[in-house]
Amino acid sequence: MSSKTSEAREPIFCPPDLTQRPLQLTVDRTMTASPSILFRAWTEQLDRWFAAPGAVLMTPEVNTPFFWETHFEGQRHPHYGRFLRLEPDTLVELTWVTGAGGTKGAETVVTVELSPSGSGTHLKLTHAGFPDEESRNRHEQAWPEVLKQLDLA
Repeated sequence: MSSKTSEAREPIFCPPDLTQRPLQLTVDRTMTASPSILFRAWTEQLDRWFAAPGAVLMTPEVNTPFFWETHFEGQRHPHYGRFLRLEPDTLVELTWVTGAGGTKGAETVVTVELSPSGSGTHLKLTHAGFPDEESRNRHEQAWPEVLKQLDLA
């Protein structure tokens, strides 16, 4: 038996294949904060505006898994994912997996595009890959409220 040295390998990077789940939504909003503040809010400060305080395990690195949870109407809502693309102050793209009341276990993709607009930022959020219309519709109702919370943070 020969001994082989093990070589360090790059982690496998596989964005989700959404071809069988074409349902998506887009929300546009003009935000009062700058693109840099909003980028940090999505990558480093989720528990200041969205997640339950202290319930975030996240490192803003591409392909690194993360977890956080929200509390809504007396229920815990765990969220899992990984960053797919990070372009400072411009773009955050991540996978988004939640349970029965959300994506029903499907790995969806949230893309947040940030561009300067006057003294604030134009934010375009696209959420793609929903397993069914019920899931998309729930998120279509929720995202404007979530972005409103972010704008008030």
